[in-house]
Amino acid sequence: MLPFRPTPFFKDKNRAFWNLQFIGWGGAALLRAMQGIANSQASNFLIFVFIATVTGFSISLILSVIYRALFNRQPLVTWGLTAIVLAIAVTVYALIDGWLAGVIYPDREATLAQRFLIYFYLDLTLLGAWSALYYAVNFFLQVEEQADRLERLEAQATIAQLAMLRYQLNPHFLFNTLNSISTLVLLRQTEPANAMLTRLSSFLRHTLVAQPSGKVTVEQEVETLKLYLEIERMRFEERLRTVFKIDPAAADAYIPSLLLQPLVENAIKYAVSPQEEGARISLSAQKIGNRLRMTVSDTGPGLQPRMVDQRVPDSQLFGDRSVSTGVGLANIRDRLQQAYGEEHRFEIQTPADGGFTVIIEIPYEKAESDEPEVARPSLPPVTTPPPAPRAIGTNA
Repeated sequence: MLPFRPTPFFKDKNRAFWNLQFIGWGGAALLRAMQGIANSQASNFLIFVFIATVTGFSISLILSVIYRALFNRQPLVTWGLTAIVLAIAVTVYALIDGWLAGVIYPDREATLAQRFLIYFYLDLTLLGAWSALYYAVNFFLQVEEQADRLERLEAQATIAQLAMLRYQLNPHFLFNTLNSISTLVLLRQTEPANAMLTRLSSFLRHTLVAQPSGKVTVEQEVETLKLYLEIERMRFEERLRTVFKIDPAAADAYIPSLLLQPLVENAIKYAVSPQEEGARISLSAQKIGNRLRMTVSDTGPGLQPRMVDQRVPDSQLFGDRSVSTGVGLANIRDRLQQAYGEEHRFEIQTPADGGFTVIIEIPYEKAESDEPEVARPSLPPVTTPPPAPRAIGTNA
């Protein structure tokens, strides 16, 4: 780590302009002075170099104002007027240098016209190089600004897309839960109704407050899942069975927040709900090398064999499961694509004897102890309330 953070040279454009002005014209003056000393020029030559440099410096300031006004015009207007202005500036510069040389060196017999021609080429080189550098630097800065603006727009679009994918909460889950709470209240089951309402409130707060592009640890994601599952377990009771196998090395790994919840919700709707005996939902997470593998599976009916053909489009391959949560399997894969590009794996397995498995592999990102903790609302401890009457479970 550097002891200081370097500041980009062009962060302050005004300061950068003056720095380049002094460095450029100072270097030109030094070069001309050293050339004069090498040619055994008299000491008054240094006076001439100083005045000529101040003159060139002043003319370049006037040119900068004119060029700034011409920079964003049509190319023909910009380059045509630039050539005219540059020719006038070089002419004025050469006339001043010619007159100045006649004043400092009165013993020389050269006329003003001769001195003008002598200094015209030198001044054309100086002001021409200055003009080219001015346009090159400003064009570079304009390209950089456009690139930064495009990058910010792409980042905003990515965040907006992630927000859209994250905030599409399944209305069936919300309506069923509220209906269950209403039924519990009518039956005067205040304790389970209060527990269900508390968990729903915490779950919604966690869903809406967390940043769309934020990440949480696997352990935090599992806590949120357990909160969600306890809400659903009050509806399905023993029909909903869960198994969690989280390796210690994987518990501290970072993943996109609420990545696994739609998969579990999908399993509840298409594995637990349609079967009288319910189903078992399993979640495992393990570190494999520098990769994190997460597997969500259920013991439901799975997909029809005809849907397993990889040539079938995703919307048909996933069947009704692709729209089961409002976010769905396709949207989960979109989130992975946004976050990891080609560095992720999203695989669906459907055994012939039933069941449905989703395997996700992403790069392993360890949550270091010195990193700031991901901000998220605190979740209440998960405790199982007294079982509610079966009549309250409505599967929308």
